[in-house]
Amino acid sequence: MLLHYLPLLLLPMCAALLSAADRTDVTERMAAMPPAHPRLLLTLREESAFQQRIASTPLLSSIAEALRAQADRMLSTRPVERIVEGKRLLDKSRTAFSRTLHLGLAWRLTGRKAYLDRVREELIAISNFSDWHPQHFLDVAEMTAAAAIGYDWCYDGLDEETRTLVRGAIVEKGLRASIKNSGWSRLNSNWNQVCNAGITLGALAVAESEPELAASLVSRAVTTLPIVMHEYGPDGAYPEGPTYWSYGTTYNVLLIAALESALGTDFGLANQPGFLATADYYLQVIGPSGLAFNYSDAHRGQDDLESAMFWFARKRGDSSILWNQWPLLQSRLSSRTWIEKPITEPLPFLLLWMPDAPATPDVPQALSWTGMGLTPVAFHRSSWDANAAFVAIKGGRPSINHGHMDVGAFVMDVDGVRWADDLGLQNYHSLESKGVNLWEKGQDAERWKVFRLSTAAHNVPMVDGQQQRVAGNAPIVSSGRGRTVVDLTDIYEGQLASAKRGVALESDRSVRVQDEYTAPDRTVRVRWAMVTSADVSIDGPGKATLSQSGRTLSFRVCEPLDAKLMIFPTDPPPSPFDARNEGTRMIGFETTLEARHQQRVIVQLAPAEANPGPYQSIPLSDWQ
Repeated sequence: MLLHYLPLLLLPMCAALLSAADRTDVTERMAAMPPAHPRLLLTLREESAFQQRIASTPLLSSIAEALRAQADRMLSTRPVERIVEGKRLLDKSRTAFSRTLHLGLAWRLTGRKAYLDRVREELIAISNFSDWHPQHFLDVAEMTAAAAIGYDWCYDGLDEETRTLVRGAIVEKGLRASIKNSGWSRLNSNWNQVCNAGITLGALAVAESEPELAASLVSRAVTTLPIVMHEYGPDGAYPEGPTYWSYGTTYNVLLIAALESALGTDFGLANQPGFLATADYYLQVIGPSGLAFNYSDAHRGQDDLESAMFWFARKRGDSSILWNQWPLLQSRLSSRTWIEKPITEPLPFLLLWMPDAPATPDVPQALSWTGMGLTPVAFHRSSWDANAAFVAIKGGRPSINHGHMDVGAFVMDVDGVRWADDLGLQNYHSLESKGVNLWEKGQDAERWKVFRLSTAAHNVPMVDGQQQRVAGNAPIVSSGRGRTVVDLTDIYEGQLASAKRGVALESDRSVRVQDEYTAPDRTVRVRWAMVTSADVSIDGPGKATLSQSGRTLSFRVCEPLDAKLMIFPTDPPPSPFDARNEGTRMIGFETTLEARHQQRVIVQLAPAEANPGPYQSIPLSDWQ
């Protein structure tokens, strides 16, 4: 229960981080800010050097060429309209932000009037909206960011009538609206990061016109952002999973970069515990297959560039952070195809944040990485090449923001293929439009009836067909040298007397998944199951061959010896509101535990060329 109120308890603590002297520093720095525009991310005094760096660096010149091509395509688009889809205006906010970013920077780089005129059209359109949909404040935050960037970067080219219109919209529909709707500032979730960033961009853009209002909102951001940045501690793991890492962290970086450019300081935000280390988390969460460990509300594929990773690489002076990003960047440049992603993959951020990197990034050194915190995770790989073996596992709790009933879940890659998989999130609007109450999290909440979010759809033990316990928590109790153990006992309270799961990456690139259960004072039935997109051939008791993309994987149940393999269907899913899971299935088995009986379950996943010898039944307590 204490953890439920943690954000509110942390608020006074985080407020203390900004002393009275610091608040004075914010006010003084705001007052001393040069009146010239641009000042957000790129300053007028830096612009000449910025353009020279682009001209003298072939990689940046290629990115700038792609930026202009994107801006050219935007010239023929119509300004966004205020069309709310379900509960959100967010798609329109993001479209506007993408346009002001690309067209605004293209104008600053080229001086081409067509780009300026198109930004003006977009700014006038959004400024004339009745509001920016404060009912879902992320919409306001991202629209404020769009207006702020367009206003700041194109300030010199805008007529005074347009400046007045846009400035008024930023103040009334963004800044003042954020005072009336400020609950997000107390959250320890991505809402805090995104909303603080959007409002701070707006405040900095119009600071000379609204100095007191702007200073108060920047102070609020510096004071309340540590509530959510606390979640990166101690190691950098992000509780909400990789997709929301992308969203929240990129806006967090955007806020820090804007403070540094406009005020010359980030007031110590980048040095919050775990924040700079979070780049290691995102580096490690991508498997050799190119797919993320997509726990919680996360997408299976991660083929988007992450612009924040370039900021981290530059900030830390570590090119190895870009190991997964570099091939994606080269592919984009060679194919001339860029994904329209307003935050994670905009070309302007790549130009602004690109480090002085070598021709290819350095090879990362860590083959095992563990992050603790609210959602502890561990990643192990045999090497950093595309055919490496990889296993990842998570602990934590279903009650986390965007959490699933996936505590103890694992994924596994080898030979460039994802063998043990996760179905990932389902589009929110597809559920909300059918009346599903998606955001309640009680044990019997409707959220857990969504198949992809439920225990039944994940690579976790399932006891007597029951859901995991929402209020439970599973810590990582040991991790290192290719092995991790998670204590699941609290997650299965009332279902099992004790439960642990370990994963181990062996020297032959095979993976062992080992569970240890103790039954309560009654007989229970435990299902072991694993999602896969592979074709499955059951070869005999406890043995199967998985085939995918011209590769094979041996699936073997070492304990119990009498395991009878079966296929649990994932498609079609059980309810009309569930999304399809085409091409997937679960392979697994069930075991019956008599009252107070202990059971060890060992599953071995081995690539074709591995030659595992006789397995050793080593208790998890003896894993080193």
